[in-house]
Amino acid sequence: MNDFITINGRKIGNRFSPYVIAEMSANHNGDINNAYKIIDMAKSSGADCVKLQTYTPDTLTIDSKLPDFQLTEGLWAGQSLYELYKGAFMPWEWHHSLFDYAQKIGITIFSSPFDNTAVDLLEDLNTPAYKIASFEAVDLPLIKYVAQTGKPMIISTGMADSKEIQEAIEAAREGGCKELAILHCVSGYPAPAGDYNLRTLPDMKKKFGLVMGLSDHTIDNTTAIASVALGASIIEKHVTLDRNGDGPDDSFSLESEELKQLCVGAKTAWEALGNIDYGRKSSEQANVKFRCSLYFVKDIKEGEIFTKDNIRSIRPGFGLPPKYYEQVLGKIAKCDIKCGTPTSFDLIA
Repeated sequence: MNDFITINGRKIGNRFSPYVIAEMSANHNGDINNAYKIIDMAKSSGADCVKLQTYTPDTLTIDSKLPDFQLTEGLWAGQSLYELYKGAFMPWEWHHSLFDYAQKIGITIFSSPFDNTAVDLLEDLNTPAYKIASFEAVDLPLIKYVAQTGKPMIISTGMADSKEIQEAIEAAREGGCKELAILHCVSGYPAPAGDYNLRTLPDMKKKFGLVMGLSDHTIDNTTAIASVALGASIIEKHVTLDRNGDGPDDSFSLESEELKQLCVGAKTAWEALGNIDYGRKSSEQANVKFRCSLYFVKDIKEGEIFTKDNIRSIRPGFGLPPKYYEQVLGKIAKCDIKCGTPTSFDLIA
């Protein structure tokens, strides 16, 4: 079982705070300055990593007017696959500058390759890790080609059934991948929270024995933060400078403030998990005195019997615990006792 993986010196697993990936995707909208700004936003918001996508329209599809290549429904209806990718792809000549910039400001950067030539480009840039997109989880030759680099690999599992996930894992292992993580994902854009079935996460952990995470395409942070409680060690979210922009992925991406909230919320959720612990916590110590306890609520003479009229369970908590109430009733005062004195066995004859 993979207990953790390491990317750029950062350990990722259940024993460590969640690793937040800011997915740039196509939200550069064809302007390299937007790409720089998104890297800055990811860094200032507290994300661990910014992720690119490395493809061209010609490496993903062909320019065809045949029906198979036309999008007729969903967010991108009315375009061909080629037209969509032509408008969305990141020029390969940008990669070197963006990798240099991310390294300069101190945030990890890597990418999702969509064919072998993209892997070769990213290897030339000494990428620290690879992400396999959900749609490529069935491209076993690509997974094996990535695996032979020896770099950590994260595979999204959107649309993949259990058998296909296992096949992807086996391909990665056969190719030589030693550090592998998988992300539960719903490949809808956006995806409704009800489709995520987060209870799948612990089952995936048990079934596949890998570091787990979530690639989240819902429009807020609730699903992502909730996933941490079920074992997600990686959170991937699309990010944008402007959700109302004209880019293909803008509408379901997080803006700066929301990304900050995700980074804080995911870490807080992880910290709240803690360990199995029934003991008194440090933040509770000062409040122990405000619990109820047994007090003498009337003046009592030596030799007088303790009754329901002169002993009560009240706050604060300096007397005997209320569990001794029945035991104290009917006993005799060892000395005179003033009203408001906390009970103690020393006062009982």
